[in-house]
Amino acid sequence: MTELNDGKPRKIKSARPYSFTLEEDTTSYGTYIRGGIVTQVKPPKVLKFKTLKEAIKEPGEFLMSDFSKFDRPPLLHLAFQALDKFRTELLRFPIAGSAEDAQKLIDFAISINESLGESKLEEIDKKLLQHFASGSRAILNPMAAMFGGIVGQEVVKACSGKFHPLYQFFYFDSVESLPIEPLEASDLKPENSRYDAQISVFGTKLQKKLEQSKIFMVGSGALGCEFLKNLALMGISCSENGKLTVTDDDVIEKSNLSRQFLFRDWNIGQPKSTVAATAAMAINPKLHVEALQNRASPETENVFNDAFWESLDAVVNALDNVTARMYIDSRCVYFQKPLLESGTLGAKCNTQMVIPHLTENYGASRDPPEKQAPMCTVHSFPHNIDHCLTWARSEFEGLLEKTPTEVNAFLSNPSGYATAARTAGDAQARDQLERVIECLNRDKCDTFQDCITWARLKFEDYFANRVKQLTFTFPEDAMTSSGAPFWSAPKRFPRPLEFSSSDPSHLNFLLAASILRAETFGIPIPDWAKNPKKLAEAVDKVILPDFQPKQGVKIETDEKATSLSSASVDDAAVIEELIAKLEAISKTLPPGFHMNPIQFEKDDDTNFHMDLIAGFANMRARNYSIPEVDKLKAKFIAGRIIPAIATSTAMATGLVCLELYKVLAGGHKVEDYRNTFANLAIPLFSMAEPVPPKTIKHQDMAWTVWDRWTITGNITLRELLEWLKEKGLNAYSISCGTSLLYNSMFPRHKERLDKKVVDVAREVAKVEVPSYRRHLDVVVACEDDDDIDVDIPLVSIYFR
Repeated sequence: MTELNDGKPRKIKSARPYSFTLEEDTTSYGTYIRGGIVTQVKPPKVLKFKTLKEAIKEPGEFLMSDFSKFDRPPLLHLAFQALDKFRTELLRFPIAGSAEDAQKLIDFAISINESLGESKLEEIDKKLLQHFASGSRAILNPMAAMFGGIVGQEVVKACSGKFHPLYQFFYFDSVESLPIEPLEASDLKPENSRYDAQISVFGTKLQKKLEQSKIFMVGSGALGCEFLKNLALMGISCSENGKLTVTDDDVIEKSNLSRQFLFRDWNIGQPKSTVAATAAMAINPKLHVEALQNRASPETENVFNDAFWESLDAVVNALDNVTARMYIDSRCVYFQKPLLESGTLGAKCNTQMVIPHLTENYGASRDPPEKQAPMCTVHSFPHNIDHCLTWARSEFEGLLEKTPTEVNAFLSNPSGYATAARTAGDAQARDQLERVIECLNRDKCDTFQDCITWARLKFEDYFANRVKQLTFTFPEDAMTSSGAPFWSAPKRFPRPLEFSSSDPSHLNFLLAASILRAETFGIPIPDWAKNPKKLAEAVDKVILPDFQPKQGVKIETDEKATSLSSASVDDAAVIEELIAKLEAISKTLPPGFHMNPIQFEKDDDTNFHMDLIAGFANMRARNYSIPEVDKLKAKFIAGRIIPAIATSTAMATGLVCLELYKVLAGGHKVEDYRNTFANLAIPLFSMAEPVPPKTIKHQDMAWTVWDRWTITGNITLRELLEWLKEKGLNAYSISCGTSLLYNSMFPRHKERLDKKVVDVAREVAKVEVPSYRRHLDVVVACEDDDDIDVDIPLVSIYFR
């Protein structure tokens, strides 16, 4: 169907992973047989906006954020018009807490509404307008951060034409952040402090609570910098009784500077938490902050001990990985502390409130794991640039980090290395030995010309010989066992590359590969290496061996395969031969010989790491007719960079800080809290109440994940069983950590019944309770009188 090769965009329908239907008459076209590569095209969209004057009169549809407030945007549209009229006539904002000013604004709103004719609102919420009038003058940091993120993204859209602009009006309120008890006008009076705007909305009592709060913030990167700025401006932990503890074990890198705005060039290499805390204190000198460089994990529970956790009012996560989030969540559940969770991914962001006894915890729901490309696809059948870059990163690490590390491991302890290989005795141990031998024998480099030869041979092996072998094993007309074409979508039939020293991309690949290979062998780089003409002359001297594809070569095609190593019946014998060969080669090496493994570093533009990876990926892409990418795009994918921009980060932290008002004020119901998912690119804002925790019931008792049963006293196992029996629960298993303290099925365990639980834990589980802890936690498996399992809370025995 050659008529499709004109490059014009075509509308399609019924799109499936590898097929679609054309929305046009194809009766006069040639017959479609198979193959062809299509690219999705997103045509530009033209939007027409009303003038402000027109839009105020006829706003059209509002962009919604919270569907529980469906009638709110039209009322806020009216309220802002009333506020404009108030300011025009009285030349000022309404005074906070002034009933007279609030009534004037309400009167203006009613008057404007009456003039709207058929589009007037049937009902006006006067209480909402009172709140609106009272807080209209205040500039609140969380609202500024949240709207700053949205407006900032709209500016980027206007400049770039990328992503869909916010169409006309978007109104947002967080009235549920206000204290639940009505505030007197006296509570809202200014105190001539930097917090007067906040006091005019939330009152002096809550301001004092904010200043005296004890907060633990985990992480001080992109989210952390925004949070620290917000907390400093809100006055959080800004009194002698308050304390903000921030911890992050990471140091500042150059790539952080685009969005982690508390850092500067001269801070590169310094601890993130210390620099961020110092910058936050410059924003508010009264901020009482302690910066630590500890990773919050089980290994640092002597630092973040029971007393530390029990002293906290709230925990704010500013993390970038699920493992750390899960750990902090488990600690917050254990100590029953509120956790304010958020995350960003490009223009997307989400917030989740984890409130003791009101909401489910973070770990109650999990995202499905990300799909990874099958190993055979990455190694032999790539069909997009991501596959090529994944393979390139894997080859980089194998050639320049893993193999040199293995060489050093062998040279530092030859007998121990050989013993480990014999013990493993599998295909992976065999392959590892072969790689080490190859590195020290055929591929050993003594001069820079040797490195060029190695790089040239690698080019031929990767991009010509392997492709020739693949297409020899599976020719273009090969069929599967079911009779379908082997090379059908998504597989792409590859073509071998022919090296040319006049092709800059070929030469750049060889330059990067030669320089990094020389680094691993400690060979100095000659000045002429970066001269394209002289490098081309050196490359052209390399003599290549002839290559002929072989019969019977096994190439993995099973998408479920997890290893490309094929086991053989005589692996043990082969390993013995390889060990003998390796020992013989090691005797030829100069004394003190070692290699320099190279760890991938994406952010240094002078180290040739990204040059090699981009070269690897683009040569492979050329094999398979996949569009190539520049070094920046390659860095983004191979460096596994999670896209992050300041706009979504600002919005997420602003939304979290609106929730922090509720947490520190106390007394709010679950329906007052909000979880948010937003995508500034579309734009989409979706806010909803958090999900309550799952409740387990037994007889007249009920509990959730937030409950922990405590027993005071140094009790025995028998007393623990009796304590549970009184609750109608028959315990059949008690464990501590990973050790079983008691199981009713084991007769010998009955001998332990009259021993103290703590003593059994010391003897069996080898548990030594630290001096800072007064209790021991045990997990008890129970069933009721009908032999049905009952999932009970953690049991804490306070023995000290």
